[in-house]
This record gives sequence, structure tokens and C-alpha cells, in this order.
Amino acid sequence: MSSAIETIGLSKRVTDATGELTILNDINFTVPTGATLAIVGASGSGKSTLLGLLAGLDTPSEGTVRLDGVDIFALDEDGRAGVRKRSLGFVFQSFQLLPHLTALENVMLPLELRGDKDAAMRAEAMLTRVGLASRLKHYPKYLSGGEQQRVALARAFVSEPPLLFADEPTGSLDAATGEAVIRLMFELNQERGSTLVLVTHDTGIAALCSRTITITAGRMVQSD
Repeated sequence: MSSAIETIGLSKRVTDATGELTILNDINFTVPTGATLAIVGASGSGKSTLLGLLAGLDTPSEGTVRLDGVDIFALDEDGRAGVRKRSLGFVFQSFQLLPHLTALENVMLPLELRGDKDAAMRAEAMLTRVGLASRLKHYPKYLSGGEQQRVALARAFVSEPPLLFADEPTGSLDAATGEAVIRLMFELNQERGSTLVLVTHDTGIAALCSRTITITAGRMVQSD
């Protein structure tokens, strides 16, 4: 089976007034194409930093990441941005919706950026799929937290990316709403056959994934 993601000796260090701080140290793992991976760990353990490195949003001190065999840190910043545009969808804890755009316009955005002519039709179909057919013209401030996260899911999946990254996607939601959003995310992921990497501190959510890795104080201490 091919690997969607491979990390090789991935480390991240930063320097502050107190000296050098190691955030991640020698992280090595692979994720098969179509798999679901949970990255778990306490707050401050380095798991969100790891997700940023996997997406090429940050650069490592050592090591590299291969996405579908492409060494993303052999590319310049524009090259990595191109990989994200073609291959990655993101779901964030804070939703990251643009407040001046309607739900429909938020979901259309990634399609418009790559020049799709049928962006409105596809975005409307995706919002209908996540149960928001009646909220297409609503701005984020008029949507509940659960509705905003469903818009974010629709935006992440509408371009059918081979890779989906989710950073604490239920962290801003109550338990019942969060459970519904997670169920929807896994349904959409299964329908589209993408590779899902999910950062969470919730072991119940992690258990839904086909594999879990645990990060403690910047080190990978467990892999299931």
C-alpha cells in the first residue's frame, strides 16, 4: 500500500530568552493512503506543531515530510503552497470562516481559487450534504458553533482533497454537537476515500481512527 504521509527524523526547535526549546524531537511514522490517523497528547505536547509541519505551514529544524512521495521541504514556499492548494483540506477548532462571506461563499472559495467554473453548484450540493441547505446565505455570525463547523467541513471536503487535516475540530463545541460533527466528518471521509489526520486530546475520538500516535513532551512515545 502506498504512503500518503511519511515523516523522517522530524524535529523542531525554537530559541527564546531562556535558550533553545525542543518542541518536537525525531518524529518518524508513515500513514497509508486512505487511512485515518489520530495524533493525541496533552496541551503543549507538540501535536499541533506536528500538524503544521505535515502541512508545510512551518519548517522543521531537522528531517522532512513526504506527501504522496513528494519531499515538501525540498520545495520553496510557493511550491508548498501549491501542494496545499492541490492536495490538502483543513478543519480547525476555531472554524476559520471568513466573516464577510456567506456560508455558500465560504465553501465556494477553495473552488474559485483553483478556477472551477461550477463552484456555486458544488458548494451548494456540499452544504446540502452536511444539512445546511436552508443556511446558504447566512453569514457566520448568524450560525451556531455546530453549523459553523459543518460549513468548515463542507469547505474542507468540497474540493475532494486526497489529504484532510483536522486540528481539535470539536474543541469549541458542546459534547452532543461535537459528536455529531465527528460522525459527519468520518462519513464524508469514508465517502471520498481521503487520508485523515486528526489532532485531538479526546481518546474517544482517537479510537475511531485506524491508527493513533501519542506525543509527549515533543517525542512520539506510542504508536498503535
